[in-house]
Amino acid sequence: MRPFAYVSANTPKRAIAASTAESQFLAGGTTLIDLMKLDVLQPERIVDINPLQARYGGIERTAEGVRLGALVRMGEAADDPVLRSEYPVLAQALQQAASPQLRNMATLAGNVLQRTRCTYFRNPSYHACNKREPGSGCAALDGLNRKHAVLGVSEHCIATYAGDFAQALIALDASVDVAGRSGERRIPFAQLHRLPANTPDVETTLAPAELITAFFVPSGPWTRRSHYLKIRDRESFAFALASAAVALHVENGEVREARIGLGGVATVPWRGREAEGVLKGKALSQESAQAAAEAAFASAQSRDQNAYKPELGRRTLVRALMTAAALEI
Repeated sequence: MRPFAYVSANTPKRAIAASTAESQFLAGGTTLIDLMKLDVLQPERIVDINPLQARYGGIERTAEGVRLGALVRMGEAADDPVLRSEYPVLAQALQQAASPQLRNMATLAGNVLQRTRCTYFRNPSYHACNKREPGSGCAALDGLNRKHAVLGVSEHCIATYAGDFAQALIALDASVDVAGRSGERRIPFAQLHRLPANTPDVETTLAPAELITAFFVPSGPWTRRSHYLKIRDRESFAFALASAAVALHVENGEVREARIGLGGVATVPWRGREAEGVLKGKALSQESAQAAAEAAFASAQSRDQNAYKPELGRRTLVRALMTAAALEI
């Protein structure tokens, strides 16, 4: 790990003022410290925002929805009784992420901003990684790509977005509050992450020195009938090969509204809008769920080692939809 300056910020204004193009915010540190040890990230300054816990570390419930502070620990949110009963897809996504030790350290904001687990990104001995060294190429295209993305890919990057919580947020039409030098703003969570296109190194729409302060998840008739399904190589402490966050509003046996987020298969948190359109107005059956899954992966582009992913993604989505449909609400 290389030398760095350290600043402890006890106000949002101080945190933002202390931030530079060569700095990083520190909350749980479960991703940041790891990447610094690997020499993937080399910040000149660390801005510790943990003193802002009292301001950004709460969960607030209203008739309109739930507000989750950016510094809420993943474990705390996963165990929250209201989230578990009213927004189960959120709690389940958090419960299946990482390990209990990491969940007790990691924050919600840090989790959604975590970097890819692509081998070529995380090992500086590999030169060709457009995320780490723009313009150097993408070694994964013809290299080790078993766990890589099939949706939202480009000729410059096929690295998979690794998180779980983000799939639930995007499915539930969450928004994110940010603060920066230009003041505060709220944006749809779906606009936070950027597709790789020809600039894979630019991963979010956050401006320099902008800080996530909270997430807002609106309530709706679909939040309780929701489910998160994660398929991985082992039962715990593993990233998704495919996952699905689904939320359904069903009346008289008919799908009034379907919300779908897909993980483990895309370069960013992925909203399955094509699949949602297939389901709307129909009875949810094995056949309609399969049709939705086909639509969700119609644009998939696979490589040699990850050619199994579209089919795994389709089966994961079908299973998640049928599980949500069978819930007793």
